[in-house]
Amino acid sequence: MSQSHTPSHSGVPTNCYISSDKSKLDTSMICDFLINKAYWAKGRDKKTVLKSIENSLCFGLYQNDSMVGFARVITDYSTFAWILDLFVLEVDRGNGLGKKLMDSIITDTRLQGMIRWRLNTHDAHAFYEKFGFRKTEQSETYMEKL
Repeated sequence: MSQSHTPSHSGVPTNCYISSDKSKLDTSMICDFLINKAYWAKGRDKKTVLKSIENSLCFGLYQNDSMVGFARVITDYSTFAWILDLFVLEVDRGNGLGKKLMDSIITDTRLQGMIRWRLNTHDAHAFYEKFGFRKTEQSETYMEKL
């Protein structure tokens, strides 16, 4: 089923926003996606997902007050930030929402001045390269931004 979106000049729907307020997170949606749909989260259970949310800086992506995407960051707020579990629901992909989510993370005032950013991906290298990430010598899946 296709949803209609009101695009902005950038292609991102105008009724879209990002919040790091954990009380707004739809943890049921996040758990369902990570446990049942995300290749990288195979083997996690609900308790593990909820604990990871509790102990991370989280970003919810909302459209018309419904959560359509998520990402979390593990950080010391000084030198290191690791981006994890970034996703946009399949029905909402293709209109710049993932880019908006990544832009919000890397420009968040709490995360400025990082010496090292890291993430791990098997299939989205081109997407993350747009934000300055590069493959590391350690692995084909690890990427970092110095």
